[in-house]
Amino acid sequence: MSFKVFIIVNLLGTILLNAQPNTEVYLFDLTFQNDMPLLSNPKNISNNDGYDNQPSFWDDDTVLFASTREDQTDIVRLSINEGSKYTWLTNTPIGSEYSPLKIPGKNAFSAIRLDLDGLQRLYEYDLKTGNSTPITNLKIGYHVWMNKELLVATVLVENRMDLVVINLKENSHYTVQKNVGRSLHKIPGKNLISYLDKTNYKSDKTTLKSLDPFTGQTEDILNFLLKVDDFIWLPDGSLLVPDNNRIAMYNPKQGNKWQDFYVFDKNQVFQISRMALSPNGKRFALVSEISPVQIAEQQVDRFNNRNLNSFLNCFTDNILVERFSGIKMYQGKDAMLENYERFFNNTKTSSVEVIKRIAIGNKIIDEEKAFVDGNQGHQVAIYEVSNGLISSMTFIFSEEVISDAEAVVQKQLDAYNARDIDAFLDTYSENIKLYNFPNQLFSEGKTAMETQYGSFFENTPDLHCTIKNRMVIGNKVIDEESVTVNGSTFSAVAIYEVEKGKIVKVTFLR
Repeated sequence: MSFKVFIIVNLLGTILLNAQPNTEVYLFDLTFQNDMPLLSNPKNISNNDGYDNQPSFWDDDTVLFASTREDQTDIVRLSINEGSKYTWLTNTPIGSEYSPLKIPGKNAFSAIRLDLDGLQRLYEYDLKTGNSTPITNLKIGYHVWMNKELLVATVLVENRMDLVVINLKENSHYTVQKNVGRSLHKIPGKNLISYLDKTNYKSDKTTLKSLDPFTGQTEDILNFLLKVDDFIWLPDGSLLVPDNNRIAMYNPKQGNKWQDFYVFDKNQVFQISRMALSPNGKRFALVSEISPVQIAEQQVDRFNNRNLNSFLNCFTDNILVERFSGIKMYQGKDAMLENYERFFNNTKTSSVEVIKRIAIGNKIIDEEKAFVDGNQGHQVAIYEVSNGLISSMTFIFSEEVISDAEAVVQKQLDAYNARDIDAFLDTYSENIKLYNFPNQLFSEGKTAMETQYGSFFENTPDLHCTIKNRMVIGNKVIDEESVTVNGSTFSAVAIYEVEKGKIVKVTFLR
């Protein structure tokens, strides 16, 4: 049993009834120097456990966004020039609000309300009184205003969203296209709305299109050869599209060329899902999942503070806890709650110190010292992160010490870099098994390994592996590796298990 025990809480579903991610809203000042973007004065303006999303600008100095509090999602306003003053604009016990937008020509905003009974409608909220009135009975997913009487929205129909133009003055609406994306934006300098055609989304293709909401005419703007869910326009007509921790920029006036608008540190901004720009183009907001590094650090800090409620917020509802490899300890909230309460009731002091940390993709590997009532333990924890929350934890405990484990692994590394197939294979057992994490077997036996690595060594003259980080625990050696192959470099993690002087198992994490 690990010294750490974990607990989780339930989270609301999203508008489309999927699990809500653990996200934050960040705000930047945006300037350009020599036509290159500069983002400065970064600030986490939500700084809240759970779902914080869908920012929009009321004006150049005011941001609206959806934020979770007390098991519901409400709309909050940030007044930047008033000392970063926050004001909650909604408090709806029977439901939650999402996707706030200023209504043109009114002192009011619109938002999607998802009620506890499943009813999902678009409402108007008076900014002064807070009173709300339904705008339409259609089941709205997302929307954008053309003017105070005309809006374009995605309407949920079965398992898809359809693009619909809604005329409030005439109390009418019509469908433009079936199966569209959630991102809707006015095109700068034109009376057009842009949207994403997802007809071929399953084949990794998305088309950016324009809509004239007055005539219903649509035209193709750009074909993406990948799945795209979000975009925004800069005032000069440039297009921004997020891709994980990177934002790409495309300016049709400069030819068919993409370039980096900004690349963030993936340990801070991990998975960008939404963006927004102030009317004057000088403030930029984005939404990102909590990075694996951040959530791993949070759960350590909160465990050390013995703060049960905040510690709960680091984990998914169906969190799986295992011993390496594939030995289930427990799964789910109830089992974790029982273990954690028993642990805290029976201990006076507990803390964890991270000695080394490896981050690869959505996984964090921590080598830890654990201290409980004066006793010290040694373990490695592998945290797998999904939607900004820890979804699985795999523990490696120091149950036995193999004095030659590191020496054997180092010997195979030296042979690998020398491309000496005989010396390389000599470090492995006859029944060596290779796995992809957590326990997917893809190769067994030294003969198969010789076939695979023999030709690889012969055909890769620049092959080289550098160890960036190494953890040794019992008979296991965990290496963070930087591998160069045919001019390209990639990162991987390998967990080697040594028995009787030979490597008997390797598990790869990518």
